Amino acid sequence: MKLTEMQFAEAQPVDSYGEGFFRINGQRVEGGMLVTATGASGWSGYEEADVLLALAGDIDVIFIGTGKEISHLPAGLRSQIEAAGMGVEVMNSPAACRTYNVLAAEGRRVALAALPV
Repeated sequence: MKLTEMQFAEAQPVDSYGEGFFRINGQRVEGGMLVTATGASGWSGYEEADVLLALAGDIDVIFIGTGKEISHLPAGLRSQIEAAGMGVEVMNSPAACRTYNVLAAEGRRVALAALPV
């Protein structure tokens, strides 16, 4: 199978992750993180829904990485995001990172909010 290297024109790629951290475009972020085309920052988790909702109009889908294992979002968070006009996809953090990278490399309007593994 032929593999093609991804090109990230404007997006911030997830380079790697490990126990308690993510590496975004060469920069280490400890703990949870939020990454969009404009950059990466720490994200304290589901209680910080306001920063996710502030992305309305700039992105179409937020991928939420729930850590090592997939889990449900807190009641109401999904409906808040969807009411703001964005889609939300929930998966474990490794899968969310991979999915975000593929769609960001395609130039899609996506964001990733992930808890560490």
